[in-house]
Amino acid sequence: MLAGLVGVVSGLVVVPARAEPPAAFVVENGVTQPVHSLADAVRESVWVDIGLDLDTNGVGDRVAVDIIRPDTTERVPVIIDASPYYATSGRGNESERKSYDSAGLPLKFPLYYDNYFVPRGYAVALVDFSGTSRSTGCLDTGGRSEVASGKAVIDWLNNRATAYTAPSGGTSVPATWSTGAAAMIGKSWDGSVTQGVAATGVEGLRTIVPIAAISSWYDWFRADGVSFRGFGTPTSLASGFENTNARARCAAVRQDMTTGAPGNGDYTPMWQQRDYVRNAANVRAAVFSVNGRADLNVKPVNWGQWLAAVPASVPRKLWLSQTGHIDPFDFRRAEWVATLHRWFDRWLLDVQNGIDTEPQVSVERGVNQWTDTATWPPSGTTARTMHPVSGPVAGVGALSVTPGSPATSSFTDNGSGTPTSYISSPTVTSARRVVYSTAPLTADLRVAGISRLTVAATPSTSTAHLSAYLVDYGPATARSATGEGIRTLSTESCWGESRPGDDACYRDTEPTTATVDAQIIARGWADLANHASLTTPRPLTPGTKYTMTFRLSTTDWTVPAGHRLALVIAGNDSSMTTTPGQLPRVTVNLAETTIQIPLQGTPPRATATTADRSPTRIRPDITPGRLDN
Repeated sequence: MLAGLVGVVSGLVVVPARAEPPAAFVVENGVTQPVHSLADAVRESVWVDIGLDLDTNGVGDRVAVDIIRPDTTERVPVIIDASPYYATSGRGNESERKSYDSAGLPLKFPLYYDNYFVPRGYAVALVDFSGTSRSTGCLDTGGRSEVASGKAVIDWLNNRATAYTAPSGGTSVPATWSTGAAAMIGKSWDGSVTQGVAATGVEGLRTIVPIAAISSWYDWFRADGVSFRGFGTPTSLASGFENTNARARCAAVRQDMTTGAPGNGDYTPMWQQRDYVRNAANVRAAVFSVNGRADLNVKPVNWGQWLAAVPASVPRKLWLSQTGHIDPFDFRRAEWVATLHRWFDRWLLDVQNGIDTEPQVSVERGVNQWTDTATWPPSGTTARTMHPVSGPVAGVGALSVTPGSPATSSFTDNGSGTPTSYISSPTVTSARRVVYSTAPLTADLRVAGISRLTVAATPSTSTAHLSAYLVDYGPATARSATGEGIRTLSTESCWGESRPGDDACYRDTEPTTATVDAQIIARGWADLANHASLTTPRPLTPGTKYTMTFRLSTTDWTVPAGHRLALVIAGNDSSMTTTPGQLPRVTVNLAETTIQIPLQGTPPRATATTADRSPTRIRPDITPGRLDN
């Protein structure tokens, strides 16, 4: 047990009755208690040398760290949120930004972490990414500078790096108040870098809490060879958040990103540097991952491939909501704060509260209806190969566990197809797509993991983009696309202690809902020119058959009994991906096309006929934004 725990009787920490500052933390009923005054908390700023000089000014790049910590003589652990947003778009549903008082000390700490956790014996450190706000150096969109921004702070907390009182010059500042135990938390870009730091294996990082986080930056900008529409490049993304120094001195970094992100969707060494999955075997920190099923900003493939790559020995927890790009504080607030509290107590203070032995997975099955599962992937999940089988209606057939007779089916990409148009009217022929469905399920069927489609396709032109969707056909009430699944209310609730310049109260939210007949549960995109390699595209020869395997997004979805599970294959997704140079007619060889789906349960063995009726109510997709904006 760490310093500050002075005695335990029947699960209660006993603090001596004397007029001294309280112990670093006090535990009652398995959780730390608010024994410190936030008004008396120590506030300070330091600049940590990250060991790089990307702005080439001859001085080591330093990141600004604004710290608030309890007024105690005991050492305390640290909760870190490193971000590019503190001086620009802000954090959270209310876009909070940092502010400073007349003495230059940090005043406003965005989000509730300081209000809630500092009184309970934690320090909170908010780090400006290099090249942003008050930091020096260069912003490199998920690259080594941003990873170093987080890692160097943890090294400083453990006496392995140096902090100073100023961005240049100044005197060194040791972290004598820190236990060295650190957590990193954050949503979107912030959460992405928590995974990059964890993948370094840095000592002292006890846990990370990535929320809607990118695990490979290629998979934010690209998908199996195709570029996402409206997502720009790493260079254009960084340009919105760079400070004056970075804009003046980081041209070489921007050029490297521009060169490394060709518009054709190739996977380059620049993308490899920003792929945290490839080093996930180094992770030692416990992982609490939170994600939205409907997130088309940070696509769900990111969390699935991350958890699959993290060593099985690493403790983990997973929350999956029906929302889009939303923080759990805004879709499940009370449960989230209580769970995060216990999680930090366990991994930063070694409080044996049992959270590490509870079910790992909590999934929102219906609106505000959550189901827990012991492990991820769920026990009994098996990768099942299913086959599209032609039926009596052209372009409409069965999704079967057994292959059908040799057959082909075709569609034409007109450049304007959307997921809604592709999955509508699944009982009739469409010129835009082909659809294959199971019979109505006789029992619930759980899809849990990353599906992979192997498609044998013959294009009529030299360019071809493909889209694929797993669809749950059947009536349901779901979170709607409005507000990415939430609506912000005028009422507030408070979480922790307020102090002048930093209140602990935030506007409440409620779900937005819609009644639907079809829901996309996983989707993927690909450029057929990358059928053999993501690093080197090959020109297509019209009339030649190519076989390509590509990923669909991670999901954990239960298709209820009575519903149908379907596979839809189509051309370009105009809502998400760039249009190919020439729009093709694509012929799918069904006998050589399969989809591997991670299933818990047994799909129907019988060949399906067409669905009983076409869905009329389809949930529209959420329009993705620029990361957390």
